[in-house]
Amino acid sequence: MLWLPIPRPRYTGTMPDGTNPPPALGTATFTLANVVTMLRLCAVPVAVWLVLRGQFLAAFWLFAAAGLSDALDGWLARRNGPTRLGSMIDPIADKALLVSMFLILAVVQVIPDWLAILVIFRDVVIVGGVLLLYVLGQAVAIRPLPISKLNTVIQIVMVAATLLAEGLRLDWPVLDAVLITTVAASTLISLGAYVRQLARGR
Repeated sequence: MLWLPIPRPRYTGTMPDGTNPPPALGTATFTLANVVTMLRLCAVPVAVWLVLRGQFLAAFWLFAAAGLSDALDGWLARRNGPTRLGSMIDPIADKALLVSMFLILAVVQVIPDWLAILVIFRDVVIVGGVLLLYVLGQAVAIRPLPISKLNTVIQIVMVAATLLAEGLRLDWPVLDAVLITTVAASTLISLGAYVRQLARGR
């Protein structure tokens, strides 16, 4: 969930849509969960460098380790309580890794360039819409949608499968076509769903 602070009375009950308000965030910086998240963020340039050098298998294992670290820092945050820093850098680290992989795989001509552009364009539109509403002084609480979660899972599977196939020199034309089509379709659908949510200001 993406929360942008806007001066307003604190909620004491439920949100207008019937859900609970976001939990109070701690102010600690160097929690174990935050350290794990920072390490995942630092893995982004390393993964990009590995792909540029053609070391796809090493990039696959690093990508897999980053995925496990995401689950680990999430578990730690739930166990010890979320922090303000963690709530900001965790989605940044996740998105930076995924977007960077799509971009660099397109640069080395492993995946279609138009697909990478579509993935990046979706995120730019969503972030731009949130910032626009924030500048206009509207409360912004963009909640992850089911289609968005599905889109993220499919993108992760595609990156992992692509890195593994390139690393082991496997040829999966049918799987490639299915993943490309599914990623493109889910990206477009999730973009439309988020635009609709932003238009409603929720």
